[in-house]
Amino acid sequence: MDFRFTPEEEAFRKEVGEFLDRELTPGACEKFNSYNWEPETREFLRRLGERGWLCPSWPPEYGGIGASHMQRYILTGELVYRGGPYGGIGTAMAGPVIIMFGSDEQKSEYLPRIARAEIEFALGYTEPQAGSDLAALEIRAVEDGDYYIMNGQKVFNTCCHYADYHWLGARTGIDPNVPKHRGISLFIVDMKSPGITIRPLYVMGGWRTNEVFYDNVRVPKKNLVGQLNRGFYHIAVALDLERSGPATGSQRHFEELADYVKQIPRLAKDPRVRQKLAELATEVEVAHLLAHRVAWMTSQEIVPNYEASALKLFHSELNQRLANAGMQILGLYGQLQEGSKWAPLDGMAEWRYRDSVVYTIFAGTSEVQRNIIALRGLGMPRG
Repeated sequence: MDFRFTPEEEAFRKEVGEFLDRELTPGACEKFNSYNWEPETREFLRRLGERGWLCPSWPPEYGGIGASHMQRYILTGELVYRGGPYGGIGTAMAGPVIIMFGSDEQKSEYLPRIARAEIEFALGYTEPQAGSDLAALEIRAVEDGDYYIMNGQKVFNTCCHYADYHWLGARTGIDPNVPKHRGISLFIVDMKSPGITIRPLYVMGGWRTNEVFYDNVRVPKKNLVGQLNRGFYHIAVALDLERSGPATGSQRHFEELADYVKQIPRLAKDPRVRQKLAELATEVEVAHLLAHRVAWMTSQEIVPNYEASALKLFHSELNQRLANAGMQILGLYGQLQEGSKWAPLDGMAEWRYRDSVVYTIFAGTSEVQRNIIALRGLGMPRG
């Protein structure tokens, strides 16, 4: 494969950059990165949607422009580099899965509104006893006429306090002789449904996630996505999509740290600092190549099964290595938080150190990614 962009793709990247220079505001970036979208983030996403850029690779009838997957990769990369909103669960996971497995009614009802940034989804996978072992989830959906009645609990459902719909995995199979993962179904649940309670939880990075309780929540049967008891497989597809993405955020973090070091002669001349930055520069380039490969495979309609896991594993751990290097290079000053006049990089080193922890946990832990690479990529036997 060729890792360079074509002339047409370069022209698109320039067009995107000029648009973002005009339209992207610090407020939209701040709200997006703190998972508190209203109103600046939503407004910016609507402007992207007006150009068909929120879901550019979707067909025009669903709100896209029929762009290539490489164009989508370029657009997302430019947004991530600037710390800007590049969409959410609806654009990256729920929408593509609805396109693949949803009913015609679901496609008509949800896809255009996702592409216009009118609605957003929140993931509803993890439970107190079901994190990496998703097949262990226990929230139940019991048939009752034209509805399912749902009872149970979810945790670490980050967008639920502003999302419109819950992208929910629930147990519908009760046959003890059938493997657990074959008794899970995927649903779209209106977050305004009676019986849903949301409680906030806050992570080390400072942003909010949630625990969510279902108490006899009625969900129409038409909101079942795909086949009954096949939700685990639909969720697996969505997870591959979640693990794919550009490495431009890491590039930006590295550039900010390197630029700061250049301004401090004591640090710029230190051979240990120079060696560490050289190692990180190499690793950022590796992350770019892994991300580009996954985007290219998608453009060729090749499922990046273990390749997406390799990207997610390397990139999330690279973010932690970048954060650790920042704290080591800046020393005690690196511990100062945003707002302190003595804080280098306005406290970003301290925040990134805390924030980077979760990236090796959500979307599948590093241990899970290594298992996927071993089983699917290397063909190794199960233990």
